[in-house]
Formats: sequence, structure tokens, C-alpha cells
Amino acid sequence: MTEITRRNTLKLMSGAVIAGAAFSAMPRMAFSAGKITVLNWQGYGTDEAWSITAFAEKTGIEVVHDYYSSESEMLTKLRTNPGAYDLVVLNAARCAQATAEDLLQPIDFSKVPNAATIDANLRSNANFLKDGKGYAVPWVWGMTSLAIRDGMPVPDSYKVLADPAYKGRVAMDDDAIICVAAGALMTGQDMNNPKDLGAIRDALKSIKPNVKLLWSTEDQWNKSFAAKEFDLSLFWSGGSVRSKRNSKLPVDFVVPKEGGIGWVDGLGIPASAPNAEGALVFANWLIDPTFYLEWATKVGAPASSNSAALATLPADDLSRQVHKPEYLKTMGIMSALPDDRREAFNNLWQEVKAFYAE
Repeated sequence: MTEITRRNTLKLMSGAVIAGAAFSAMPRMAFSAGKITVLNWQGYGTDEAWSITAFAEKTGIEVVHDYYSSESEMLTKLRTNPGAYDLVVLNAARCAQATAEDLLQPIDFSKVPNAATIDANLRSNANFLKDGKGYAVPWVWGMTSLAIRDGMPVPDSYKVLADPAYKGRVAMDDDAIICVAAGALMTGQDMNNPKDLGAIRDALKSIKPNVKLLWSTEDQWNKSFAAKEFDLSLFWSGGSVRSKRNSKLPVDFVVPKEGGIGWVDGLGIPASAPNAEGALVFANWLIDPTFYLEWATKVGAPASSNSAALATLPADDLSRQVHKPEYLKTMGIMSALPDDRREAFNNLWQEVKAFYAE
């Protein structure tokens, strides 16, 4: 579900071409001219034609891309192609794995001046750190939480998923990691490393009378919500923005007291990068408030890690309203899972789904 779907959604939205963006926050420095190669999902922000054209005109640095279709493929490319990449986009959980394998080099934040206004909760996330040093520039973030039909009572806990008031009116994200995380939050546990899987199993099974739909794509969610098949759901923050803005659906995104189930993507410099200096200049460009305003309002983007960039959005912008800075204080960020824990989560969710189907 998660990574590929949300990025493919952005890819479908990225047909707009915006010319002549002016980037006032670019540092006054001697640019490392030449070329940089970026490794990323296709259509995910870094390869917007208007952006890389403006960047090249301002810095003399040409940006080319290679793409991956899964995060495991991304790691494989870093391992097997030393010297091929200058910048890589990677989820915080995968950053921790890449750093442990010495695939990344520490970030010289003095050369990324826009990082001064990155939210402290994101910059200090343990997945980006090793021995006190940062190994990625936090770039964009989002979360899974609760979506509810406008006009209905605003829930304050994930426990509402099992409330009898929503009998037959709940939709669950058909993703093992997300659902186990929700079950962990329902039972007061660490969503990345819960100690009592039995309690999570019981919590998720208690939702059975309410479950109407297990959804896997935004399109499926939108069509079912529009048909009034359910009123309450686990849903993505960015998805709720698109559902309300583009599909005109009466949905409200709510982050309860337990916090959102968050993800954050970072910009890393491979250990063998041939043009690390140029990559840092591009990383600074990608968190620039002016770049973000163009990307978010003309194309569509997740929330910026840079609080100054997020603040450039109009006050009534739905993305700004959904991605409130205060949510970062309660949001848990998904971490890399050991293979045995991931398998346990998958097995638990398969058992719960079979129980729903009985």
C-alpha cells in the first residue's frame, strides 16, 4: 500500500508545468556546477521539469534521475552502484537501514541553510541520526489517522473504531503495518515495537461488527465514501486533502489524542556521491519555501518538513489545515521493522482479516 500508492498518486497529479519560479532563499555560495544524479520514485517532486530547469538556470547544475519502484530496490541500487548517485530520497525507516550499512554520508547542514527552519521533531528523529549526526535532510511528511464524514462527532481516540455507534460504518486500510500500528495505539503500546500482540489482535477483532470495507487505493476509498458505504475510516492525510479538494467529498481528517501514524521522507547523500556539494545545493532547493509553494499549490505535495515552507501556503489551503505543526509533537513515525517483526505483523493482520470474513 503505502509508499508506492501515495507517490503514484502524486505522479498522476504532476502533469502541470510551471515556469520561471524564483527562489529567494537560495544560498549565496559558489555552486558546484556539473551534474547530479537523483535516485527517487518517478513523479515525486524532484523531477518536476519546471523545477529542474529553473535550478539549472540559477546554479549551472544539471539534474538527472534514476528511479526505483520499491524501497528494497532503492537500497539494492545504492549497494550495487557505488558512485552512481548524488542524492537519494528515502523514507526515515529506510534511512536508518541505509545508515547502518554505511550507504550514506553525514549531512553538512551548514550548506543547507533552509534546514534552519525544519521542524525540530523531524530533524531529531532517531531514524535520521547516527552517533549524533544527521544522515538525511527531512523533506516531506504525512500520516494515517481518522477520516470521518462531516457533521458527525469528532472522535478523540482510535478506540472509536470499535464504538457500536458505527456498526457497519467503518473502513479499514488493508495494510498490516498500519492496522497493527492502530491496534497498538488503541492498547497504549509503541506502534513500532509493541510488546503484547495478543492485545492488538483482540483490539482489531473487536472492530469486526463495524467493518464495512477493507480498502487499498484512494480511488476505491473515494468511490465507497461517495456512495455512503461508511462514515469512519483509517485514511491518509494527503488522501483526505485530495478527496475534499478534488473529489468534493464531505470528509474531515482527525488526529486523536494518541497521535498520527506518521511517515517522513528525507534527502540523503550516498557515501560514494561524486558531487555531494551539488546534491546539498539541490537539497536546499527542495526545502525552499518558494519551491514548496509552487509544488504544493500547482501540482500537489505532501507536507513540507520546513515550517517556513508550510507557512507559505494560504491560510485556507487544505493541506495546511490538515498538516498542523502541533501534530508533529504527538505523531509517531514508522521505523524500520526487523524481518521477524514484520512477518509477525503480517500474520496477525491475516488472522484478523480471516476473522472479519467469518
